[in-house]
Amino acid sequence: MMAAVNQRKPSGPKRTKLSIHVVTWNVAAAAPPKDLSDLLLLNNQNLNLDMYIIGLQEMNSGIISLLSDTAFEDPWSSFFMDVLSPLNFIKISHVRMQGLLLLLFAKYQHLPFIQILSTKSTPTGLYGYWGNKGGVNICLKLYGYYVSIINCHLPPHLYNNDQRLEHFDRILETQNFEGSAIPNVLDHDLILWFGDMNFRIEDFGLHFVRESITNKNFSQLWEKDQLRIAKRDDPLLREFQEGPLLFPPTYKFDKKSNNYDTRSRTSGPQLELNPLMSVPLITMMPESLWTMENDMLISYSSSPDFLSSCWDWIGLYKVGMRHIYDYVSYVWAGDNQVSMSDNLNQVYININDIPKTEDEFLLCYYSNSRNSVVGISKPFKIPLRFFLKDNSLDEDEPRI
Repeated sequence: MMAAVNQRKPSGPKRTKLSIHVVTWNVAAAAPPKDLSDLLLLNNQNLNLDMYIIGLQEMNSGIISLLSDTAFEDPWSSFFMDVLSPLNFIKISHVRMQGLLLLLFAKYQHLPFIQILSTKSTPTGLYGYWGNKGGVNICLKLYGYYVSIINCHLPPHLYNNDQRLEHFDRILETQNFEGSAIPNVLDHDLILWFGDMNFRIEDFGLHFVRESITNKNFSQLWEKDQLRIAKRDDPLLREFQEGPLLFPPTYKFDKKSNNYDTRSRTSGPQLELNPLMSVPLITMMPESLWTMENDMLISYSSSPDFLSSCWDWIGLYKVGMRHIYDYVSYVWAGDNQVSMSDNLNQVYININDIPKTEDEFLLCYYSNSRNSVVGISKPFKIPLRFFLKDNSLDEDEPRI
């Protein structure tokens, strides 16, 4: 993985440290395995992750598979949601181009500070028209900073190094946002670039490479890595930083083994931010201020900078939801409004739409113009006693 960072001076003194786990994996058209706990660092009790960024290459992209994945969730996305949603990670964005998939998960408390600005795909295969090679991008604002995430699959083979660099430049060129308020990708505060880049080791013979791997002499191999060599002469590539390669070359293993001849790399950077945005645009009122008879009354306040829309909505979610559309119920913020003052709004959700359960819930305010969640409540329970009044009015069913 490579990262490019542009320094910006924050407006406030508060510092937020985000722990992000980045996964890139060429799955070679395979189905998801039963367990990826090691890959996702799920067994590390001391690791408190805030976000997962997952990039896959060479997913099954046959016609039948693509049609099925268009109508339904693809198997890999479903797998990661099944694993991560019980840990309070929500899928907040994704982009797919044939065999390339990029997924973004975050813990729910970060949702008001994440705004998805754009998703893009750039095919570079078959003269630039076929998406078996290329890049996919998610552009977002994270606590006020512009972040661009790029997952790519570049041409293979040792002799195609120049072609790989050409595709690298082409992907960057097409990720610019003309005529919009979004800065060009190279002007973002942080660029995360990863994937199956297919850069190879120059000059060394196979015997020397195998011996270096056996002796864990990775630094000597890294010196002849084509990407590292290219960075010496390319000013643009020098803007990107790559962590030390503390693992053996991953090309090429037999399937389902660590025997040479599925490229996979994982990394877990920590991103330390001085937030440019530290207060959510919408503040959901605490549970103690809610009342509930036949309807559940929701109170919230909005920032003076926030412009609401008639298409904004408030969703009720069970804690552990898979994605932002995985709501139990929702209301249009404008249609169901019952009261509004200078800084306080109230809307209601009909009690019949609320499941009778002891599960914990969340409320999220979704802004249509920002295409993101701008406010979220703390987890709460709906006391079962609030349902008794509604149930007591039910009449016995007639008997024949």
